Amino acid sequence: MQVTIRPAEARDLAALVRIYNHYIESSPATFDLAPHTVDDRRDWFGAYSDRGRHRMLVADMAPGPDAGGAPRVVGYAGSGQFRKKAAYDPSVEASIYLDPDATGHGVGAALYDELLGLMRAEPGVHRVYAGITLPNDASVALHERFGFERVGTFREVGLKFDRYWDVAWYELDVEGGPA
Repeated sequence: MQVTIRPAEARDLAALVRIYNHYIESSPATFDLAPHTVDDRRDWFGAYSDRGRHRMLVADMAPGPDAGGAPRVVGYAGSGQFRKKAAYDPSVEASIYLDPDATGHGVGAALYDELLGLMRAEPGVHRVYAGITLPNDASVALHERFGFERVGTFREVGLKFDRYWDVAWYELDVEGGPA
């Protein structure tokens, strides 16, 4: 699988919504309960930039040698605002979602390698946080592979599919001191 990582563009929004809606409908990985439309995700997408601490990256997969066509977005990773209060600004929250057909092929690792490299190079970013709904062995393994440490668990914090779910919180130090 040949994958290219690049900054997300407005033309990618339909693919991002398609990928995310899969998880809304089939997984507790997100606590959204109703699928989104492209229109209602425009403001969300507008919070990201191709520079600064709030980034959105996509993974494009090239078609196979016998297939024609353009590359297809098969995943995305972003670093968004952790909390709205100004004192939290040195912290970002990372999230990652992959097309189900792209899991297990290194796409998530490629996305996180690029995203976390950008966060390490971004002045003023101190910590990256990630919340992982449990159980999710693949996501836990990905985050631990990149040095995230589990710092706590919110027990039964979300109700989805008629069941309560725990969320484990992971933290990564990407910069040693005040900005």
